[in-house]
Amino acid sequence: MNLATSSGTVRVPIALNERSYDIVIGSGLLADDACWDGLPASADALIVSNTTVAPLYAQALATRLSQRHRRVLQVQLPDGEAHKDWATLNLVFDALLGAGCDRKTVLYALGGGVVGDITGFAAACYMRGVPFVQVPTTLLAQVDSSVGGKTAVNHPLGKNMVGAFYQPARVICDLAMLNTLPPRELSAGLAEVIKYGPIADAEFLAWLETHVEDLRALEPRALAHAVQRSCEIKAWVVGQDERENGLRAILNFGHTFGHAIEAGLGYGQWLHGEAIGCGMVLAAELSARLGLVAPAFVPRLTQLIQRAGLPVQAPVMPGARWLELMRVDKKSEAGEIRFVLLDGVGRAQMRGAPDALVLDVIAAHTSTD
Repeated sequence: MNLATSSGTVRVPIALNERSYDIVIGSGLLADDACWDGLPASADALIVSNTTVAPLYAQALATRLSQRHRRVLQVQLPDGEAHKDWATLNLVFDALLGAGCDRKTVLYALGGGVVGDITGFAAACYMRGVPFVQVPTTLLAQVDSSVGGKTAVNHPLGKNMVGAFYQPARVICDLAMLNTLPPRELSAGLAEVIKYGPIADAEFLAWLETHVEDLRALEPRALAHAVQRSCEIKAWVVGQDERENGLRAILNFGHTFGHAIEAGLGYGQWLHGEAIGCGMVLAAELSARLGLVAPAFVPRLTQLIQRAGLPVQAPVMPGARWLELMRVDKKSEAGEIRFVLLDGVGRAQMRGAPDALVLDVIAAHTSTD
């Protein structure tokens, strides 16, 4: 059950027994006292942000946290997926250890998916676990990466291959922060919004087809609905399968192809959401060729992804390289590449496919420019 508060914010609960927490969605949440009530108390807090987001919001967050913590520290990470690595993770540990932070210190992740993943992984590791709070500032982070406790850094051979499941104490989605999001980053976030329709909610997919231009224009009511519905779907999935042993894998629709694009081109060349948008086109095509979804659905989804401002043509890479990268995907088993594929509209399943067919699908959607 999702609860609307008197201030107009919405709380979407994630039910994980003693690890349960709320996703709070609203506008202007830095000024909303109720949004911050009940979070872990400690002498010290560390705001982890990056060089792009910190100048915009770090001081306002520090002012808010000074009401809860005696000392509010900050560390700024370099911005971008290319820096989601051990060296950047160690900057967080350096800040914590250098300031003598104890095991009750609360970390606040202020930024997009990279900041959230690194902060969560640091929180899972520092003194074997300290609390952390997600304050996502990008659409992609608000609807996906900040929710569900998956934390990680990248390895040159694979994306998010070193990490931990570690749940935050709360996720605070301040929609007003999206007003400073560059259009390319907004489109990247829309990829993770769009994915929820094909895998779980055909009505939401139809709603997105009607309102995608409103979302790109940051229309407040459309944006609030898209973030809330995305979080509701993810909360439902995570509540049933926290550690991705089965159902949760459907949230990776388009990701097997997308992660291969990111790793193959070099992290940061395409934004994560751009790679996932293209990956969804490839996954839908593979689903259709296996007879799992009507062929007409492929152009339907492709058009929506294009309207969101995302690429739908795959980059040129040798076929052997595609297969090599996809075999190190976390869903692979005994060397078999496994994909999240559509089982009709609004349902998904995970299964393998012949390499030759996969390569045919890639070739059919590869840019020749």
